[in-house]
Amino acid sequence: MDFDYHYNIDLPDNLPTILNQDFWVMENIGPEMFASLHEPVKFSATTWIIVTAGSFTAEINLINYTLEAPALLMIEKSQIMFPKYVSNDFQASVIVISRRYRDNLLLFMNNIPLYSLMSRHPVVKVPDEIMPEIKRFFNDISSTLADKKHPYQSQILLFQLAEFVFKTIYKCFEPYTKEIVSNQSRMVDQFLQLAQQNFKKERFLDYYAQKLEVTSKHLSRTMKSQTGFTATEWIERFVILEAKVLLKSSNLNIQQISDQLNFPSQSFFGKYFKKITGMSPKEFRNSK
Repeated sequence: MDFDYHYNIDLPDNLPTILNQDFWVMENIGPEMFASLHEPVKFSATTWIIVTAGSFTAEINLINYTLEAPALLMIEKSQIMFPKYVSNDFQASVIVISRRYRDNLLLFMNNIPLYSLMSRHPVVKVPDEIMPEIKRFFNDISSTLADKKHPYQSQILLFQLAEFVFKTIYKCFEPYTKEIVSNQSRMVDQFLQLAQQNFKKERFLDYYAQKLEVTSKHLSRTMKSQTGFTATEWIERFVILEAKVLLKSSNLNIQQISDQLNFPSQSFFGKYFKKITGMSPKEFRNSK
């Protein structure tokens, strides 16, 4: 059963129009958009945030990142961001890409190293020398979006985006082209991706160990040494983060949230949530 979500995010008035479009851009966003957020936010589409001034600290899928302008932050659909600090001089430009556009873009990037680099490094420094190129891209995109009568507007936008990635954005990842990814780092990346995709249904470590073809003990030990948290703790963190988003930013009741997260009962969900957070789901929902 599907439920309507009501998000407590202060977004532009034309949000319904934005969410129905394949491609949306906005320039010169100030600190007020993020400074007003006091709870985690779940993204419904792939979003790129180019910080052009100031600094920004946020937790993305439970990992802390700090961006000092100029910098690029790439957030995938269903990932959760929790802003922690926004400087008063913060300014950014934002690109929101629908799933259809993202999938089409990935066709251009299939089996090339750039895709894996972008996946491993969601936050990168933007070289100063390419900032004029980024400005030109936004000008070109704005012109294309304004030409609503053009019969091939959608195709133009897709190729402009692909050109932007291969001609400009790739330069942000040049420092990482020679990096050697250890087996342990690769396991961490694979586990976190699996956990993000499956935590609602799979909360036992054996499932992930089998998927990664390692023992549960080895997986947990590797996660602990590489990230500071065991594999089980990561699964719990994903579950609790999702629960917090639903409790604070949706109109679902606690039973419905329990069902969404595949708990056997509301009571079991309540005990699980309180054990980890120290408060009941109701107490958390009513807290400020």
